[in-house]
Order: sequence, then C-alpha cells, then structure tokens
Amino acid sequence: MKILVCISHVPDTTSKINFTDNNTQFDTNGVQYVINPNDEFGLTRAMWFKEKQGASVEVVTVGGSEVEPTLRKALAIGADSATRVDAPALDGYAVAQELAAVVKNGGYDLVIAGRESIDYNGGMVPGMVAAMTGASFVNTCISLEIDGSTATATREIDGGKETVSATLPLIIGGQKGLVEESDLRIPNMRGIMMARKKPLNVVPSVATATETKTVSFEKPAPKGDVKLVAADNLDQLIDLLHNEAKAI
Repeated sequence: MKILVCISHVPDTTSKINFTDNNTQFDTNGVQYVINPNDEFGLTRAMWFKEKQGASVEVVTVGGSEVEPTLRKALAIGADSATRVDAPALDGYAVAQELAAVVKNGGYDLVIAGRESIDYNGGMVPGMVAAMTGASFVNTCISLEIDGSTATATREIDGGKETVSATLPLIIGGQKGLVEESDLRIPNMRGIMMARKKPLNVVPSVATATETKTVSFEKPAPKGDVKLVAADNLDQLIDLLHNEAKAI
C-alpha cells in the first residue's frame, strides 16, 4: 500500500501572532512552526499502516524552502520520503491544485490530510483534492482500517458517528481520534539522523492562479479588566451581570 500524507507548516499555537503592512501580512519574526496537529494525527496513523501492513509513507507540503524543517521532522518520525511543491501556500484552491498534481502522478492508494489547518482553518483542501482526482473522500475521520482494497472509516457527524466503507484509492480528512494524543511520536536522535539521508524532492508549481486573496487580518479584542466580587455580595454581582456584562 502506498500512502501520501499531506503536511501543513503552521505556527505553533504558543507563538505570539502579529501582522505587518497595515495588517495585510503575517509577521513571521520569532514564530515557531510545527506540523499541523490534524496532519500529525494522520501521519501517526500512516506509520501504523507502515509497521503493521508494510505500507510505504510519503509526505508532501506546498511552500518555499522555509517549510523543509517541518518535512524533515515528518521524515524523522518515520516517513520514507518527502516532496515539497515550490509555491507559496496562499490560497486553498491553489494548494489543492498543487497537491492534486502530486496525487495524480504518484499512484497512491491512500491520501491522508488533516480536515483543516490551525492557521487559516479553511477546511477545504482535502475535499477539493478528492474532487480533482476523482477519489473517494471521507472527512472528519476518527478511525480508519484497511483490508486489501477496502477501507472502513468512522467519521464524526452532528450528534454522533458514522461508519462508512470505501474502495481505494481514498482521500481522508483526519482529526483527533484517528489516533490518540498519547500515540503521537517525538523524533528520537536515530530518526533525526536517518531523516538527513532520506530523499526530499522539490517539484515545480502547476497551479495557474489563486481564487482568493487576503484583504486584512484582525486580532481578537483584548480581554477587559477582571472585577472581583465578594462571595457574600450577591447584589453587586447581580448588578454587574445585568448592567455591565449584559448577561442577565
């Protein structure tokens, strides 16, 4: 089985976020980048298929040379090879075009992507790649088993879960539950050393144009001051909730 895992290069949630050029550009200064968490769940599941069923695992991302450390981390976790599409990841449709070209040329049985990235939270790329390649698609996937050419997947739906069966090739949008957080892997020294010798291929862009552009970014409003109310002062608490917080 040949597996491709789509990786997003996203800011660590602990990083301080700022914008430049009149709030139209993301300021990368001092920002730490990581594998998108939803993608990391998918990568960990792919490693299970590699170890239990002998699958080969490749990873891919779209971006400039600055994303290569993230790909190297995926290689250190255990992926066999990596591909970087040499194009800025500015638009979901353009990214989907780039990934679809890689999928079409690779002959993959299974493509695992995160249901969304934690930077823009678009949630659109896996579905568009499936549409562009004609593959079956399961989103919000929290469980995946492969038996021969048949996949059994469980996905979250409103108020419950749904289990579906599909024939490979298949594209999934994975999330937490595909594996547990305790199953995630931290690269060890041996993995880091081996990752330096694994192939990291750079391919040219195929996307013709972007469909959207960023007009501006806006930070959430800062939190207001906290007011402490004595436990026995119920009248003051009710007054604050009614007249200031407008909660009652």
